Amino acid sequence: MRHPAMHNIIYRFINIGWPALLMLITACAPDSPGTATHTQLILTTQANVQLGPRPFYLVNDMDESPLKKQLQDCAQGPFKKTNFSIGHRGAPLQFPEHTRESYEAAASMGAGILECDVTFTKDKQLVCRHSQCDLHTTTNILITPLASRCSKPFTPYNPITGITASATCCTSDITLAEFKTLQGKMDGFNPKATTPAEYLQGTADWRTNLYAGKGTLMSHAESIELFKYLGVKMTPELKTPSVPMPFHGYTQAMYAQQLIDEYRAAGVNANEVWPQSFGIGDIRYWIKHEPEFGKQAVYLDDAGTPIELPSAQELQAYTDQGMNIVAPPMWALLALDSNNKIVPSEYAKNAQKAGLNIIAWSFERSGPLKHGGGWYYQTINPAIKKDGDMIEVLHVLAQDVGVLRIFSDWPASVSYYANCMGLE
Repeated sequence: MRHPAMHNIIYRFINIGWPALLMLITACAPDSPGTATHTQLILTTQANVQLGPRPFYLVNDMDESPLKKQLQDCAQGPFKKTNFSIGHRGAPLQFPEHTRESYEAAASMGAGILECDVTFTKDKQLVCRHSQCDLHTTTNILITPLASRCSKPFTPYNPITGITASATCCTSDITLAEFKTLQGKMDGFNPKATTPAEYLQGTADWRTNLYAGKGTLMSHAESIELFKYLGVKMTPELKTPSVPMPFHGYTQAMYAQQLIDEYRAAGVNANEVWPQSFGIGDIRYWIKHEPEFGKQAVYLDDAGTPIELPSAQELQAYTDQGMNIVAPPMWALLALDSNNKIVPSEYAKNAQKAGLNIIAWSFERSGPLKHGGGWYYQTINPAIKKDGDMIEVLHVLAQDVGVLRIFSDWPASVSYYANCMGLE
């Protein structure tokens, strides 16, 4: 029998038309996030967090258990913003990543922290992109005059050799002013494209282009101003450059310092910022030269398989160097016991013993789970059978591993869980 409270809350959220309302607000708001009108509209959505139907779908898909009942019983809310929920690139499950629209969607879903992945342009200005060289898959650059500036121009699919279509377009190929003329799109490409327009048509079938009609790209400084008005905290990631450094005299240290300088210039307190990097040199730089920001620096673990994870001794060495937070992929924190039950991994236990706080990435990034979870669930794939299992995973991460917070491509699901469990 369908749980009556869940039925009512799903009905209510569906009839609100959450994404349509958000897009209406975005469309009506002026371009500048600093105007009173824009602020008022955003704060209106923020005061009434809109989770939409997905969290309720995931809970309903869980196996019967006390946890499922507990989550169903809190379906009436109220729901509020939570720092446990981080908008990973905004809300890229359905909105173009690192765009104003994606960030606003994440904030409306209760994400208390938002992420700008930071890279730089030809004129050494900081912008929000997941990679320095992803413009060909995340923007419309290939169908604009700026395509001629790409590091590697579009090459069509060759049906005779089977060589796929390709291109490489980097933020460092263009200036900030040129970057701002582009439109963000859902990440993806068509490997069999014969034209640039076809190349852009590669959105995964479990995502959508429904909210990709407008994708406003942002500089890092603009993202800071937007996040301030949204009332959220910030976790920028200093992306590893795709070009040799120094870049025309621009060193890695200058790059790391510029990121911090832009928070200072915007009047943001260090305790509201968690700078991230996969480069241990960047973390050490912040600890030494910007200790207030450095104490909240997040060292991202780039292990691709369990054998690549750091040992207990290496984790302790992080602590000894002044690091306080590590952020591995979700699978690194999870294992299966002899009964096929999901439990904390040795890595998770070792990080805890070393006194490190843990942030996990990335929830809602794997698509439907009916055939297993893929890379993000690689250590527990035998236990993953359906979409609802991801809530079980979230529960273990929160309650048994004790993660500080978690990145999500659709923050509503994490926000729902966090609110139900009283996680701030």
